[in-house]
Amino acid sequence: MDQHVNALTESGVLTADWATTFLAVPRREYLPEVLWEYCVDDDMYHPVDRSVNPQRWLALANGESQVVTQVDDGRPVGPDGLGDIPTSSASMPRIVALMLKHLEAQVGDRVLEIGTGTGWNAALMAQRLGAERVTTIEVDYGVAEQARQALRDAGFGKVRVITGNGSEGYPNEAPYHRVISTAACHTVPYAWVRQCRPGGRIVTPWGSEFKNWALLALDVNEDGTAVGGVVGTADFMRLRDQRLSPWTSPEQWQEDIATTRETSIHPTDVMRRGNVLMAMAAWVPNCQARYRQPLPETGNLSTMYLSDARTGSWARLVAKPESDGPHRVVQGGTRWLFDEVEAAYERWVREGQPGTDEWLITVGKDGQRMELV
Repeated sequence: MDQHVNALTESGVLTADWATTFLAVPRREYLPEVLWEYCVDDDMYHPVDRSVNPQRWLALANGESQVVTQVDDGRPVGPDGLGDIPTSSASMPRIVALMLKHLEAQVGDRVLEIGTGTGWNAALMAQRLGAERVTTIEVDYGVAEQARQALRDAGFGKVRVITGNGSEGYPNEAPYHRVISTAACHTVPYAWVRQCRPGGRIVTPWGSEFKNWALLALDVNEDGTAVGGVVGTADFMRLRDQRLSPWTSPEQWQEDIATTRETSIHPTDVMRRGNVLMAMAAWVPNCQARYRQPLPETGNLSTMYLSDARTGSWARLVAKPESDGPHRVVQGGTRWLFDEVEAAYERWVREGQPGTDEWLITVGKDGQRMELV
C-alpha cells in the first residue's frame, strides 16, 4: 500500500494532506471474505474466497485495480455459483484519490456519501474529517450491514450508515458541505443539490445512457442550482434506480427488414473520445452504445452497437481498423440511431470539436441541462 500511496502522491492525484489518511486506512481491511474475479474464458465472475485462496485474495485486495465485492445483487445467477454482473465493488485507489481531491472537503465539513459499498471511502473521510461528520447511504441491506461492521471494527462506529435509496439523499442530517457519490448517474438527483449548502460541492461519476465514463464536479449556488462540468474520467456502477433499460441483443434484431448504408465515421471516432461523448450525451438521448474491439478471430473488425429498448430500435457499425471507410451500417426500428449519432458527430465538428471543458452542466429544480460555453 505504501508504494501505491507514494506513486499517487508523486503523480499529483493524491494530495499530501490525504496521503497520511490513505496510509492509515488500508483498503483490504474493508473487503469481504469473498471477492469476485472476472474470467475471460467463460465471461463470468469467479469467487475468490480468502479461506480457500488467501494469496489470490490478498493480491486482489492490495492491488491497484477495482475489486468486485458483489455480483448479481448478492444472488449469483451463473452455473455453480458463478456471477454474471458486478453490482458492488471497492474502487481503484487512484479513482478514490481523484474524487476526494475534487471534493475539496476540509476539516469541519459534513459529508454525505451515496453508495457505501465496503465502507472504505467513508473510513477515509472519517479519518480525515471525523467519523461524526460522515453520513453514508447504501441501497443494499447486506452490503450496508457489512460496511457498518467493518467501520465499527476499525474504530469508526460514529459514521452514520443508512440503508436506503441514495438518489433521495438523507435529509435528516442535511444540509451538508459536500456530497460524494460512488455510483454513477445520467441525471444528477436534485435531492443532492437541495441537501447541500450553498457554496458546497457535489462530486459524482456521470455519463449518459450512451456511455458511462466521466467524473463530474458541481458547485452549489444560492439560487438552488448546482453548476459545473467534467473534471476527469471514471466508470462506476450506476445508481440502481438509474440502471439502463434491458439491452436489445443482436439476436433479436430483424435484419431482413433493416436499412443498410455506408459512413466514413469509424466506431473509435465516437466510442473512444471523451469530447465526442459529451456531444452524444447532449444530442442523442435514450441510446445505449457498446463497442467491440477488433480481434483476430473476427477478422480484426471494430464494431459499435446501438440500442433503444424503448422503441426496439437498433444499429450496427462495422469497420476494419486500418480502413478510412466507407464502413457498413445496418439499422432498424422506428429510430435510425446511427443517423442520429452521425448527425451529432457532424454537429460537434461544425461547432469546432469542443472539449469536455467547454460544456457546462446545470442541475436545478427543473432538471439537468447541458450547454456549450
